[in-house]
Amino acid sequence: MLNNLLSNAVKYSPAGGTVSLELHGELDRFSLGISDQGIGIPPQTLPHLFTPFYRAANVGQIPGTGLGLAIAKQCAELQGGNISVDSTLGHGTTFTVVLPRKKQ
Repeated sequence: MLNNLLSNAVKYSPAGGTVSLELHGELDRFSLGISDQGIGIPPQTLPHLFTPFYRAANVGQIPGTGLGLAIAKQCAELQGGNISVDSTLGHGTTFTVVLPRKKQ
C-alpha cells in the first residue's frame, strides 16, 4: 500500500517536484499522509478513483494498470482502516491512510 502510494506520487509529479510522507500516531490509530505536487486528479474522477482498472483521463502516456489504488484501498480496509484523497487539478494530491493500531 505504501509503496504504491509513494510510487504514484513520484510517477505523477514533475521532475524536481516534492513528494512528502507524514506519519502521525495516536493511542488507537496512526495515519500516513503522502503528498505530491503533481498533475492532480480531476474532480469528476474522484468518485471512481478506487475502482479496479479505472484511470483518470489526464494521465496521458504515463503507464499504469489502474489497479494500485484499488489494492491500496482493499489493504487499508482489510486492516480495519480507510484511505481518502484530496486533490487539486494541476497542483497535487494527498492520500491519507488511517489504520488502527490493533485490528478490530
